[in-house]
Amino acid sequence: METSLMGADGRQWLIQISYLVTAFLFIMGLKRMSSPVTARSGIVWAGAGMLVATLFTFLYPGLGNFEWLLPAIIAGTALAWWSGQRVAMTNMPQMIALYNGFGGGAAAAIAAVELYRGEHMTATMSTLAVVGALIGAISFSGSLVAFGKLQGLIKRSFRFNGQNIVNLLVIAATVTVGVFIASGWHADMFHVTLFFLLALLFGVLMTLPIGGADMPVVISMYNAFTGLAVAFEGFVMQNAAMIIAGTVVGSAGTLLTQLMARAMNRSLGNVLFSGFGDTGGAAAAGGTVSGSMKPIEAADVGVMMAFAQKVIVVPGYGMAVAQAQHKVWELCQLLIERGVMVRFAIHPVAGRMPGHMNVLLAEAGVPYDLIADLDEINAEFETADVALIIGANDVVNPVARNDKSSPIYGMPILNADKAKNVIVIKRGQGAGFSGIENALFYLDNTRMLYGDGQAAASQLIQAVKAA
Repeated sequence: METSLMGADGRQWLIQISYLVTAFLFIMGLKRMSSPVTARSGIVWAGAGMLVATLFTFLYPGLGNFEWLLPAIIAGTALAWWSGQRVAMTNMPQMIALYNGFGGGAAAAIAAVELYRGEHMTATMSTLAVVGALIGAISFSGSLVAFGKLQGLIKRSFRFNGQNIVNLLVIAATVTVGVFIASGWHADMFHVTLFFLLALLFGVLMTLPIGGADMPVVISMYNAFTGLAVAFEGFVMQNAAMIIAGTVVGSAGTLLTQLMARAMNRSLGNVLFSGFGDTGGAAAAGGTVSGSMKPIEAADVGVMMAFAQKVIVVPGYGMAVAQAQHKVWELCQLLIERGVMVRFAIHPVAGRMPGHMNVLLAEAGVPYDLIADLDEINAEFETADVALIIGANDVVNPVARNDKSSPIYGMPILNADKAKNVIVIKRGQGAGFSGIENALFYLDNTRMLYGDGQAAASQLIQAVKAA
């Protein structure tokens, strides 16, 4: 009998200790990610936790198939490193959606292996495996659709009469087959395969009707789904690291989903089933606006900003598309050198994922103390000489305050319209991503600077230098 530290009992002890260390690193990493100042180190802490859990898992007694495990780990690591280096910040939302989907798919694959050989499973384990498989499969296929929408591979949302009823029937059938499997009544290969096909189909059907403007909430929701799926499969595998990691990710994703929905003043059900946010929506959804857009030249804007006392910059997805964040920060540095107070205003759902604008501004080197969220900055717009809007739409649309017929009525917005002068950098006169006309563009104190975000910022830099 083995009695050394590296015997079976000793290895189990080391594995459990490593999982305790992993839990500590995950929690500390998540805590540090809550602040942009420490977020980078938080990612390193969490990554170290995953590395510890992965390495010590190899100590499991009886673990085999190293000829499959090691190449898969090496290939996955290499692909992740390559893609992380190559993917532009503007494409980070779809990369996150894709990786999140793979996490859910991995949890579903673990469940599939256990369910296909389910003769050794208790009723409780079978139930947990089925629940984890259902959530993981939905997260996998739904995240792939979200990726396709954000990447532009899926150009429009697909809707038809009775769609919610069809979705309800599909999920009802999925749950029914899942109950058969968990009870052991029909736990054969045919029903397990049917269960996974139905779950994958439901993920697709649930995500296809959702418009791109709602993708931040959807990504957060599927992030929570993936975490929950991993946690359930952790119970099945009796793996503490999976339980801890899944619980942390699931709870964080749930809280973030609630935050995003609250920032849009909408329920999660409304996001999933209302059909709002479609890129093909009507341009004047929620009512009409009066007046006309008033253009302005970059030279005039440059003079206005150069002699201002306070300028508030409101970035949106248009800045990301134009990759204009570096030029915008260069412009702001010139203004700061002239004694202008400059601040950046970030709405919780600006961009295509939570924190999208913060990531872009951090990449450009904008100091964290110049960046403020909605609650911190809103009162300052009334004292701002210029509010510079670059690529933002719904988050500055004043109809959210006063037009009850608008789909975004009640949504907290940035009070950019209360600045003395509002400059909107926009490529054209079309409506924003959600298809809702922005009344801000027609106000008396608003001027439109038409053009690509990066090109417009470059023109403003030259104009400020010449002022």
